[in-house]
Amino acid sequence: MARPARSTARVPVHRYRDGAVRRSRDTVSLEEPLEIRVRPAGATAGVAIAITMRTPGEDFELVAGFLLTEGVIAAPREVLEFTYCRSGSEPQEYNVVEARLAPGVGVDLDRLSRNVFTSSSCGVCGKASLEALELDGCAPLPDEGTLRLDPERLAALPDLLRDGQSDFDRTGGIHAAGLADARGAIARVHEDVGRHNAVDKAIGTAFLDGALPLGDRALVVSGRASFEIVQKALAGGVAAVVAVGAPSSLAVDLARRFNVTLAGFTRGGGFNLYAGAQRVLRTDGEG
Repeated sequence: MARPARSTARVPVHRYRDGAVRRSRDTVSLEEPLEIRVRPAGATAGVAIAITMRTPGEDFELVAGFLLTEGVIAAPREVLEFTYCRSGSEPQEYNVVEARLAPGVGVDLDRLSRNVFTSSSCGVCGKASLEALELDGCAPLPDEGTLRLDPERLAALPDLLRDGQSDFDRTGGIHAAGLADARGAIARVHEDVGRHNAVDKAIGTAFLDGALPLGDRALVVSGRASFEIVQKALAGGVAAVVAVGAPSSLAVDLARRFNVTLAGFTRGGGFNLYAGAQRVLRTDGEG
């Protein structure tokens, strides 16, 4: 069941310009809660494991990316279907998505219910340390066979991402993420009020298309590079993260620990490389 395409809303506004006030209407990004449920094989009902504030659209891709990066699923065949849910006679509001797991897919629902809660501002909580990722089986990405990016093409990626932000053109207040290849092409731009949601949509789409791991791709994000953004890229096997804004210290530590190329302040034709410079620069060393 597809959700009707609606990602913005019109609201009344008072505009102040040059000392004068007039009433008007403005277009803003739509923000609604999405409850994520998981139903193990044989269970009669799904269990809610997270609530995230998101921009409606690509909800199944968002949930797929979220479950992948949280370590709940590892392959598309592990989910029999994604469905919108409703309770009893309540009308369908498209704000609850249930993932029905295939037989044999184990999941610790108690752990997820205790440790996972998201919002459009804070990102994914419950990742206590870099060591936890290693315990979950994450390993450093290899240099061989992964993406190589020309510096000029890397510097141009945020502008290409911006060109695909149709909702931003209308609202001025929404994040974006996209996957770029070595030629600097971004096939699809994903938008959401939550930075991490936009990333989940991008990685979830690739996951459902059977395109993981994404060692030949760079994740381009319109905002800053936080720990959870790099962690989600790592879960998808993405070789590089290119951010318009600044990285956090933990994002840099994570990128260096797992050999993910990390570029920040990518704008105005330049960028800073914080990790994995060997995939971009013509000489070795990160300086």
